[in-house]
Amino acid sequence: MLRTTSRAAALVLLAAVGLTACSTGQETANSSGNAAPVSGKISLTYLQKQGDQEYFIGEAAGAKAKAQQLGVDLKVVNLGSDANKTISEVQSAIAQKSNGLIVVVPDPAVGPQVVQTAKDAGVPLLTSDDQICTTGTDPAACAKQNLVPRIGFSGQQMGTEVGKRAAEEFKKAGWNAADTRIISAWKQDVTVCGDRVKAADEAFFEAAGQVKTLDVATDNTPTGAQDKVAATITANPGVKHWVVWGCNDENVQGGVTALQNAGVSPADIDGVGLGAYLACKDWSAGKPSGMKAALFINGSDVGALAVQTMYDKLKNGKDFPQEAFAPTTMVDPTSWQSAGVSCS
Repeated sequence: MLRTTSRAAALVLLAAVGLTACSTGQETANSSGNAAPVSGKISLTYLQKQGDQEYFIGEAAGAKAKAQQLGVDLKVVNLGSDANKTISEVQSAIAQKSNGLIVVVPDPAVGPQVVQTAKDAGVPLLTSDDQICTTGTDPAACAKQNLVPRIGFSGQQMGTEVGKRAAEEFKKAGWNAADTRIISAWKQDVTVCGDRVKAADEAFFEAAGQVKTLDVATDNTPTGAQDKVAATITANPGVKHWVVWGCNDENVQGGVTALQNAGVSPADIDGVGLGAYLACKDWSAGKPSGMKAALFINGSDVGALAVQTMYDKLKNGKDFPQEAFAPTTMVDPTSWQSAGVSCS
């Protein structure tokens, strides 16, 4: 885990080197890209999906801390999983004279409507974590120049780290590919999730060779993943060893729980989480767990960087980077506490 000072420096550097908008489509994505800088106090609204999830709680806290430091009025809105609420809350924020909007959408299908609403009002729009497209409902099918600028983590980089660590644990255990299966669990309409699991696949196979992967469609929640993985276990008798990864800690935790409930020993489970905020709960209990490691992603860093990026746009006219990334760190039962993982 980077210390506070080095992490802050990394965030500033990443924001500075981000790609700038360079096409007509991206000007659309930037909404009111040429608006005059705000001379008075800045008011922002941060609209988050799943605001009661540990990661997003941390993200909101980081955003609030940065807003206080900058003298910004910030309102954080929990959208839950309600796509319709996204539109109504965007309209409400605009009506309340927010100078800028930062959004994590529950469903990328609302992307074009969110973009158009912000553009019509002349309010700059920035996303964090998940992507949305200006011209269609599926970010995966969107031309890069039509994606709204995003603050978050690199899905490819994160997935690569997860796949490498899963391969390391697989080889250390001495398992055979013939009686091992990989469970790859994620919500399949979320673009960044697809980026993560694809990169995990590629990194694992490069490091450890080919192992059959079972793709499991989930809703990105622990219970949803647990139910879907339980059905997958039943449909695949005779498997001795299991590798588990997914879009987030929720998917891996659900998968590991399903396997252990089915009688699979923790020693026969190679789970690598993504987030560490649920993985650490297994480790803090001091009991054997199939969760062998997790990539620590600090939502607080993303929230702070998103607010800083919007502030720089509104106060100084600085263009949004196309993407800016916060740092990550792989942790396990021996290192999560020293890395600063918040486990509540």
